[in-house]
Amino acid sequence: MSDSIRSIGDTVGSVTAGSVSVDTSSDAVSDAELLAGTVLAVQAAGSALRERFGGVVPYRTREELMSALAANDEAALDVLRPRLAALRPGARWVEEELAGGALPPGEWWVVDPAEGNVNHLHGLPEWGVTATLVRENQPVLTAVHLPLTGETYTAVAGGGAQLDGRPLRVSPTTDLALALVATSQARPDEAEAVTRRIGSSITAMLLDALVVRTSVPATLHLLNVAAGRMDAFWQFAGARADLLPGALLVQEAGGRVSDAEGRPWTTDSESLLAAAPGVHADAVATLSR
Repeated sequence: MSDSIRSIGDTVGSVTAGSVSVDTSSDAVSDAELLAGTVLAVQAAGSALRERFGGVVPYRTREELMSALAANDEAALDVLRPRLAALRPGARWVEEELAGGALPPGEWWVVDPAEGNVNHLHGLPEWGVTATLVRENQPVLTAVHLPLTGETYTAVAGGGAQLDGRPLRVSPTTDLALALVATSQARPDEAEAVTRRIGSSITAMLLDALVVRTSVPATLHLLNVAAGRMDAFWQFAGARADLLPGALLVQEAGGRVSDAEGRPWTTDSESLLAAAPGVHADAVATLSR
């Protein structure tokens, strides 16, 4: 393990345990120090969401559903926003969670206060809190906290990816026919052309891969790719908050991140493919059919 990875892991691990206080208000602080504060922020927001988690939240109309989703977002944001603003007072905030495309110059916080929010409302465990600092349109650090397991995934550009301070590495699988792969639905009201493309891609992967998983949210699949538990994830369309945290984690864990046709991925791309290097080319071939 390199010194840079070790130092990040030691810092994050200490902060997670609550034994380190880092002053990150200065522009001169390192990204590793900023990450330590970001970890505390997502963990605190996760605690607020965990207190709201229980049985299925009933709703009868789309308006009631949207109100319940917004209540979860607001509960987490009330904790998350002031902490991240204090970490980086000059960084701007992406207000629209489902927005995509390139950001204006400068630093931006891209967050999902309740990633997998619909799962939370249905009493399902697949949800968490994410925060990613983007600088000049490049993600430089990210923290993803899963409150029900207590796990925190982190990455710093050029510094590796970690789970609770332990380095992550993508799968060594080299045969797509032996691969566990996954996809996700970016939103419930996708255009028909996107929906049909999702369906045809699942069919193609069912023919070529070992097992295909389909569920939301995208971030949790990407965490599994970064941790080597799964071999590839792809998605058509999507928002920055859905894809930036996991894309940075997979890249820093040694994976390949592109669009579905193998071109470099950006927030303007119409698709994302994150995979272990040994299956990436075959996954591109399958998704390009």
